[in-house]
Amino acid sequence: MRSLFYTYLIPTLFVWLWSTGFIGAKYGLPYAEPFTLLLIRMLLTMALLLALAAWLRVRWPGWQVAGHLAVTGLLVHGFYLGGVYYAIQGGMPSGLVSLIVGLQPLVTGVAAVFLLGEGIAMRQWAGLGLGLAGVALVILEKMGPAAAAMETFPVWTLGWVLLSLVGISLGTVYQKRYGAQAELVPGTLIQYAAAATFFAVGAFGFESREVEWHLQLQLSMAWLVFGVSIGAILLLMWLIRQGAANQVASLFYLVPPVTALQAYWAFDERLGLLAMAGGALSVTGVALVVSGRS
Repeated sequence: MRSLFYTYLIPTLFVWLWSTGFIGAKYGLPYAEPFTLLLIRMLLTMALLLALAAWLRVRWPGWQVAGHLAVTGLLVHGFYLGGVYYAIQGGMPSGLVSLIVGLQPLVTGVAAVFLLGEGIAMRQWAGLGLGLAGVALVILEKMGPAAAAMETFPVWTLGWVLLSLVGISLGTVYQKRYGAQAELVPGTLIQYAAAATFFAVGAFGFESREVEWHLQLQLSMAWLVFGVSIGAILLLMWLIRQGAANQVASLFYLVPPVTALQAYWAFDERLGLLAMAGGALSVTGVALVVSGRS
């Protein structure tokens, strides 16, 4: 029973927590602009992590390691979250956003070939093709001739979600290339500080920074801070220390369908048969890439 708990239930809980980040973003964005919302989220999370770091008396990394952590934070949190939030605010369904950024293992695998000299198996190339074909089918249904009666979105939102995908993919490769062995809490705090700086530049340079502290925003912010920024990340690191990282990787491709189900329940986001087939293709493609890695 204990083995079942560690091997399946906890990794599944992490996947669910991670997928709720897309839903929480859509709940909060009507009351604040994306960079402003993310800046507040980062500052609140950093305050909690600072208190935790003081209580644990953590060892802080040196300047060189901190610099690598900052770059990773800018890519993995800054570009990734910024792109996701602007895409959702622009009208792209949160389920589709999750599906596109869920291609991250595919893009990371290709980037690792060119940047790190890693090899890639034929099944992983097949997974890449399936993933891209699946996303193309979803976009075709949402923006094609039959999309008039469905929920559509502006073309420019694709630019933001692609920025998000590139950010988290390059950030993953960078972390692998310059992987700093910093302690969990201070390392995460430095990453969030770099992302907060990026969001501050965006908020003060391009947004009005007006916030309507509606109850819905307060609840979504509380969940994004405690459930996602702290809960999901710390749970992931706990799983890695327990030796369950492979199970997490194997289950991570379930994030898009879990998000799609939540978006259907919360926002009545619907997918037609073509989009559902495309989603299944993309999930299968990511599964091939993930299961093909050691």
